[in-house]
Amino acid sequence: MIKKFFLHLHLVNKHRWIVFKLCVKAGIPFRGLLHDLSKYSPTEFWESVKFYNGSHSPILEAREVNGYSKAWLHHKGRNKHHSEYWYDSRAKVPSPIMPYKYVVEMICDKLAAGIAYNGKNWTNSTQKEYWKRNKDTELLNENVKNLLTEAFEQVSIQGIDKTVTSKNLKSLYKKYCIDERI
Repeated sequence: MIKKFFLHLHLVNKHRWIVFKLCVKAGIPFRGLLHDLSKYSPTEFWESVKFYNGSHSPILEAREVNGYSKAWLHHKGRNKHHSEYWYDSRAKVPSPIMPYKYVVEMICDKLAAGIAYNGKNWTNSTQKEYWKRNKDTELLNENVKNLLTEAFEQVSIQGIDKTVTSKNLKSLYKKYCIDERI
């Protein structure tokens, strides 16, 4: 358990550091600084230590064993870069278009998770392939899904440095989301 404690702590810190660097590149450093602080809360941290394996999120293991994850239920309700934070099945628009800064933080988060979990095996197309397999399960506005699809496609072609810039991400947000805002 002590080994898992330090391995998980290292993974969380590594993930947050990558997100911070990407958020700085994207022009939203404050979001990067605040990113995933709830992962240090007892509810999220201890369940994640218990189910840590290093190759994917401990939340998946907790769901497999328990049928749900307390860490995830806690996390998604406190972190606005997750689509589930915005989802309301009884609302007129169950999945609204998220504000720009949280969409950008989501992109940085997804890229950083891929980098942290895949390590040396990560390539520019890793996130595009992962997104292609999983996007249909996201409770996310279709416009935002399209934005993420194009962003990950751009990363696969031109890399992170050319894709994750304030100018490019603002352009993508304007293309997919501005005219559709409620």
